[in-house]
Amino acid sequence: MDAMAEESKEPKRPIKKKTPKKTPAKKTKKLGPIARARRFVRRVVLWGALGIFCFALLWTLLYAVINPPTTPYIRAEAHRLVTIKRDWVDIEDIAPVMARSAVAAEDANFCLHWGLDVNAIQDAVERGRGGASTISQQVVKNVFLWHGRSWSRKAIEAVWTPMTEAVWSKRRIVEIYLNVAEFDEGVFGVQAAARHYFGVDASDLSALQAGRLAAILPSPKNRSASNPSQFTRDRTRAIMSGAATIAADGRADCFES
Repeated sequence: MDAMAEESKEPKRPIKKKTPKKTPAKKTKKLGPIARARRFVRRVVLWGALGIFCFALLWTLLYAVINPPTTPYIRAEAHRLVTIKRDWVDIEDIAPVMARSAVAAEDANFCLHWGLDVNAIQDAVERGRGGASTISQQVVKNVFLWHGRSWSRKAIEAVWTPMTEAVWSKRRIVEIYLNVAEFDEGVFGVQAAARHYFGVDASDLSALQAGRLAAILPSPKNRSASNPSQFTRDRTRAIMSGAATIAADGRADCFES
């Protein structure tokens, strides 16, 4: 008993807690001046591209509800010619046959694509010719960009067109197209064209007059709607037939409702 008592009186040794080993901090690898410069350039390009996209989107959204006051090409022609003819009219004040004629002439499958007609583009490449621009592409070029055949403009147009299709209705695209298209030197928009060639308002255009105006759209400075060549007459007949066809088969529904 005495031995046990003596043992119990012995002081207990404190238990040492194991200190967890500190993991050595990873050394941050310092970038050299060239690597830092590359990273800076990448960031500038990324943020710059994002800023340009946001600006383009806001501009497109604005024109979804506000009529474009002018375009780069109209502004340039106004500076060159001093005076131009242009009167904006809402699509409700344009004869329906005019919208059908323009679509039949320039982009019969307008209601079936999302801005870029891939089949038409492939066909143009295979035939080794240009063209194949949809009405949506022409609107983007006329309203936001510059005229010309540069690859840079075509690349921007190819990106901007689907975005425009996503923001604007098909009816809005046709409305803007008919109001900014050039129909003669210094004559912009279907209202000014109707008065210039026929002395009527856009709402009173007949099927023949609408066909004539649509027939000169690809080359308005070289063709006349009031004094048409045989080529323009033949093209007018084809457009009138095409306008009736897209009205009958439903390819005009997207911009008529």
